[in-house]
Amino acid sequence: MLEPILVIGLILFGGFLTGELCMRFGLPKVTGYILAGLLLNPRLTPVIPVDFVDHTDLVTNISLAFITFSVGGTLLMSRIRKLGKPIILITLLEAEGAFLFVAASFVLIAPWLLGEHSAITATQFVPLALLLGSLAAPTDPSATLAVVHEYHASGEVTSTVMGVAAFDDILGIINYSLAVGFAAMFVLHQPLQGQALLQPLVKIGGSLVIGVLFGVILNRLIHLIRREKEGVLITLVFSLLALCYGVAGTLHSDELLSTMTMGVVVTNFNPHRDEIFQILERYTEELVFVLFFTLSAMHLDFTVLVANLPIIGVFVLFRALGKWCGSLLGGSLAHSSPAVRRFTVGGLLPQGGIVIGLALLIRQNPDFAGLSEILVNVIIGATVVHEIVGPVVSKAALKMAGELPSSS
Repeated sequence: MLEPILVIGLILFGGFLTGELCMRFGLPKVTGYILAGLLLNPRLTPVIPVDFVDHTDLVTNISLAFITFSVGGTLLMSRIRKLGKPIILITLLEAEGAFLFVAASFVLIAPWLLGEHSAITATQFVPLALLLGSLAAPTDPSATLAVVHEYHASGEVTSTVMGVAAFDDILGIINYSLAVGFAAMFVLHQPLQGQALLQPLVKIGGSLVIGVLFGVILNRLIHLIRREKEGVLITLVFSLLALCYGVAGTLHSDELLSTMTMGVVVTNFNPHRDEIFQILERYTEELVFVLFFTLSAMHLDFTVLVANLPIIGVFVLFRALGKWCGSLLGGSLAHSSPAVRRFTVGGLLPQGGIVIGLALLIRQNPDFAGLSEILVNVIIGATVVHEIVGPVVSKAALKMAGELPSSS
């Protein structure tokens, strides 16, 4: 059996190497991290034991705390006001469109696709549909951003895509928080009435309070310490992120919503917000992403993946349809140009980041023990498709919109 420190070295170096290779071929680094995880997957190659992968929840959770804190950091209210009505409408409708299309399609089509030999029981289709629907909303802005930077795209479609992609992760986390609460009611056979219906809302309220509290504490400590050493700031942020995540879990609140709210408080009420998030991005983001995405792909069970290929196809297809209908309707209601209405969806297909983390968090929830393996494998499988196809579609959409230089 390999030494744990050697395993960590293999994961970091393997993820880094494949990430750099993918970048040279015009693919997002995250695709490389996932491919490294697939190659190191203990069910494919006997290099790393399954037992090691099964005990990586601590790394996953602190990575998720960091990622959601960064997502919250994009929610600057003054920026939202500048973006205006079109961005808000398109974001709301494309995110919720993806949720509704995926959830409805799963309830209607999945039982027929899987047949009577499926491991999913009839009573599990609705909660699984809610959970998969909630994971359809987020977009991976880094993949689209890479295309924009590489080909020097500019124009109203490019601006709309980047604005929407930055904010629909937030709606995705809110969808997830509600879906987990209601899905648990179905799994545990609780009646959908009165106090039971209020439980998810109470949980969300508690999560917001915890996030605000730790955001205020972080802002105050940064003000009191007044040190310019970047190491001090990184230590302070990660320690309070761990405390925020841990307190939320102990109080049965939503950990990710709490850490995201903490990021919202910091970005809106700390005068040094740009410096804080730039330091985190410069010194810690790469390490967190390599560990998180490589480990995520190592959870993939190829037997479950192959058995659920039809579900992956349904997820990818109806997520795209939901985002297309939502962005088309949102653009129409906001009186956006025909180009924005037609081509924005092309930049909203890449998916990774937060959605894998949400799936792994569901895997840790004992209420969903009968669903989590299928859900995790469907999401990781769909992410591989989205991260490979998404950048190609993004480039094509921006080219058709006339926002790429003629030489691209």
